[in-house]
Amino acid sequence: MKRRIFCATATLVASIGFAGAAAAQTKWDFATAYGPGNFHSKNNELFVKEVDAATGGKLKITPHFGASLFKMPEIKRAVQTGNAQMGEFFLVSFQNESQIFGADGLPFLVSSYDEAFKLYQAQKPALQKLLDKQGQVLLYSVAWPPQGIYTKKPVNSVADLKGMKWRVYSPTTARIGELIGAQPVTVQEAELSQALATGVVDGLITSSATGADNKLFENLKYYYNVQAWIPKNAVTVSKKAFAALDKATQDAVLKAAADAEARGWKESKEVDAKSIAALKAGGMSIETGSAQLKADLAKVGETVVKEWTEKAGADGQAILDAYKKAK
Repeated sequence: MKRRIFCATATLVASIGFAGAAAAQTKWDFATAYGPGNFHSKNNELFVKEVDAATGGKLKITPHFGASLFKMPEIKRAVQTGNAQMGEFFLVSFQNESQIFGADGLPFLVSSYDEAFKLYQAQKPALQKLLDKQGQVLLYSVAWPPQGIYTKKPVNSVADLKGMKWRVYSPTTARIGELIGAQPVTVQEAELSQALATGVVDGLITSSATGADNKLFENLKYYYNVQAWIPKNAVTVSKKAFAALDKATQDAVLKAAADAEARGWKESKEVDAKSIAALKAGGMSIETGSAQLKADLAKVGETVVKEWTEKAGADGQAILDAYKKAK
């Protein structure tokens, strides 16, 4: 009888122990819009592994690539509402929500990664404040390679872009389309290849990485490396989910996030060079752009920056002032 009581007690203790271990593990879903082969996705995957190792498996983050959990436009909202604990989104896509999100999409404001990072530091305080109000914590932000123009035909000036079915992904790209006389068409990256193949769009401005990832050389012939701007993705976590972690786990997440940001910016530079090489290998003509094209685009950029500053008000002007001071 005593043995039976002992065995039952031991079983109960073991069950409680297992239940406690299960309860102690926190699970997060991480919504992303890019395929697993994209350099942002690889960076995010490494972040997840580092968090797992640093917390001894206490925090398990499951990344969902290729918009498999939520589509790109839905990810930010999913984190705000708690339907996903973490998410990655393209900042400039939400400029209509707040001009602060569009600061890194201003054309010809920066011309190098160094300048882009300085702009990010100028933008970061306002960005963190805005996301905090929306119930999110900014973990890290990584730049895409510089944006260039892809076309089917040669382009020597902005006049050559008139009438083109122009793929847009943000208010700024839509406005640029209007200013150059193109026909703006909103297409998310996941649908880009199909849109090109079916003639929905026949020109666009995007990064070398997006061009290589989507094999744009199969439908387009020219890439003008005008380095129009260097936009960023942001990775955020629900403020409620982050606050529920103990201090040690929070510190582990922030440490892994800082490492992911530094690593991501370095990889972006390397990806730019590799992507341009891939475009060339695919048969695409890589051009720097004529002096006329650059002058025309500079005028377009001046208009867009002026309009953005007027809409962004004091917060936007503060970002530009801080950037110019750092520059």
